[in-house]
Amino acid sequence: MTKAPVQIIMGSRSDWPILKMALTPLDELQVSYEASVVSAHRTPDRLYKFCKDSENNGTKVIIAGAGGAAHLAGMAAAMTWLPVIAVPIPSKYLKGVDSLLSMVQMPKGVAVATQAIGESGAYNAGLIASQMLALSDTDLRDRLIAWRKKQTDSVAEAVE
Repeated sequence: MTKAPVQIIMGSRSDWPILKMALTPLDELQVSYEASVVSAHRTPDRLYKFCKDSENNGTKVIIAGAGGAAHLAGMAAAMTWLPVIAVPIPSKYLKGVDSLLSMVQMPKGVAVATQAIGESGAYNAGLIASQMLALSDTDLRDRLIAWRKKQTDSVAEAVE
């Protein structure tokens, strides 16, 4: 079974309100994706199967969002050669700083592309996933260039 090139995984269903911000650039750039709950701590067998299956089913980029201890992105990166983009989810007590530090402090040799905490991080994860895919997809590259031009053109030069 072929999957979408972008897989979005989250540690808990409660992470979805933040992670769904990744869909905006993915939808605008016509990049297909799938989302699922894969907890590093509560469903480790599901995470292992997800990572091993992803290598052979059409997945090209993984976006992993989690809060708290936030081991999901790092564990996924440890189990697959595919690029993993991490999105720290804001937490109740430490506002996502705990998640950010867990994701960004990866040991040498296990790379995770960590984004900002929260919605802007999720949005940019969708954008950078699209940019990664555009390296080998000329149609997507053209859509991305047009998308960036439209964004640039939307910024007014004068203050009214």
